Amino acid sequence: MKKIGVLTSGGDAPGMNAAVRAVVRKGIYHGMEVYGVKNGFQGLMDGNIEEMEVGSVGDIIQRGGTILFSARCDEFETSAGQEKAVAQLRKYDIDGLVIIGGDGSFRGAQSLTNKGFPCIGIPATIDNDITGTDFTIGFDTALNTIIESIDKIRDTATSHERTYVIEVMGRDAGDLALWSGLAAGAESILIPERKDDFDDVIVRLKRGHDRGKKHSIIILAEGVGSGIDYGKKIQDATNYETRVTVLGHIQRGGSPTATDRVLAGRLGGKAVDLLVSGVEGCMVGLEKNELVHHHISDILAQKHTVNMDMYKLSKELSI
Repeated sequence: MKKIGVLTSGGDAPGMNAAVRAVVRKGIYHGMEVYGVKNGFQGLMDGNIEEMEVGSVGDIIQRGGTILFSARCDEFETSAGQEKAVAQLRKYDIDGLVIIGGDGSFRGAQSLTNKGFPCIGIPATIDNDITGTDFTIGFDTALNTIIESIDKIRDTATSHERTYVIEVMGRDAGDLALWSGLAAGAESILIPERKDDFDDVIVRLKRGHDRGKKHSIIILAEGVGSGIDYGKKIQDATNYETRVTVLGHIQRGGSPTATDRVLAGRLGGKAVDLLVSGVEGCMVGLEKNELVHHHISDILAQKHTVNMDMYKLSKELSI
């Protein structure tokens, strides 16, 4: 390969810039030209493509978001849109493409590969909902943002003797809720994988109240439902003063942690190595701290699951 491209797609995640940096510099290290595609698949179809140099990715490793920007694109889901994207890649004589994003981005990568254009995917989403890797880029940073928020909310919950429901992101996965709840010592954690736990939350709240506990923190994954609705249900069921905090998109921003920066660098470098060696249609990942790669078709066919042993432990520690 003489020329490769790189794009970011879907929701932004801290560490995407570090991954772009790794792809660009590893590609140049191998003697290739590297092109950045701006605005995701929309920019790919529009030909919003420019060559990147070593200096193009200087001083971005510590920045959240993505310097290549991201955009939703319905047209790319059509065969005509994909043909338009391939035509643009051929126009610039690009031989392979690294796509950084989540499952939607990987479906795009698979479509391009099926049309004869080599692609490698890098998992980047705060939701950590991609199979084939223990962690996705952005998860650790978002997790630390949530934990910092929970710690501050606990201070005021203690002062005013209130119950707090904190709604976190994660789409249909409970990883952010489970990990942050365990790390911050939440009294209850509600995740999509166990939607039947509302009654247990009430039992726990009342049991704690009976032994003199005056405040509680409940972590609710957005895939379970609305934090505002759950807060009202809890107050109606217990008559305890209840407040709700929806953390929202603050979880997607901020400077990436060292863990996310290192993960992004390792995955970005591996993605380039795979393209150079002729591998295509795969996603790079990290399993048991070892770099791996899996066919994107296999990744998309599997459903992400949470660690239920951790969920069980969270209940045992919050008695």
